[in-house]
Amino acid sequence: MAMVMHRLMPSFARTINSHFRHPAANLVNAGSTMRFFSPLALLSVPAASSAWSTAAPRSLLSVRSSSRVVPATVLHGYSTATSGEASTESFRLSFAEGESTVSPWHDIPLKGSSDGTYNAVIEIPKMTKAKMEVATKEPNNPIAQDMKKGKLRDYHGPIFWNYGCLPQTWEDPNAKHPELGCFGDDDPIDVVEIGSKALAMGTVAEVKPLGVLAMIDDGELDWKVIAVATDDDLAKEYSDIDDVPDAVKDGIREWFRWYKTPDDKPLNGFGFDEKWLDAKSAGEVIEETHEAWKKLRSGDVEAGKLWTGKE
Repeated sequence: MAMVMHRLMPSFARTINSHFRHPAANLVNAGSTMRFFSPLALLSVPAASSAWSTAAPRSLLSVRSSSRVVPATVLHGYSTATSGEASTESFRLSFAEGESTVSPWHDIPLKGSSDGTYNAVIEIPKMTKAKMEVATKEPNNPIAQDMKKGKLRDYHGPIFWNYGCLPQTWEDPNAKHPELGCFGDDDPIDVVEIGSKALAMGTVAEVKPLGVLAMIDDGELDWKVIAVATDDDLAKEYSDIDDVPDAVKDGIREWFRWYKTPDDKPLNGFGFDEKWLDAKSAGEVIEETHEAWKKLRSGDVEAGKLWTGKE
């Protein structure tokens, strides 16, 4: 399979390598000899922090105690606590504001402190592999490791950017996109944060959206917002999608195109001729998903198995 991928994507390794050399990635040491020869090889690279100039944060999945409080973010005074054993089905990372448990999906506000900024909940830190996500069907929506066919899900190789979701958004599975003809994937909208720092799981980071990509996964619309944390040095350089180097944009798109293929899944596709839409379009998509979330939260739309805190 790796040979087939190599023939289909001869330029992918060059794209990823050039991305790593860009300051937005800030990942590979100058003396590193790491190379990627195919998308499959890319997905199989172990996440060894010693090989990268920006090491991944100490994952909460390394916590072995049954309960532990850890600082998640200073923003809004949120804190997080873990329960259960790491790398097991029982592991949970919950959120609190003061003494009250809060939902990272429903209670953390979408809007940031200034116009055009939003709060992002980081589920998967840069250079980690565990497929962590806000548990949309559980009370208070803690972060948990995704399960598939009774097994914990891991990527086959590390993700090279901080990955999470925007609170108070929802991709409505009942709403058909007028141009793409796809329905939403029933989750909060995803965000890929491309700053130079690795952000710990549970971080609530204020971000500036730069663009958005319409990924189509198994026939469902799964928007990917590309953004940068407002306190990152790159936020001074990037204000719109054309400011982001092609190597970064191409690297993100190809990572999401190929990442399921080691499980014999088909390639993911992309709408709008596979182009990144600009920051203005990203803002419009975010607002559309925010309006959908409002209807979900108010009960105007059937929630199904989703936990909205309104039962």
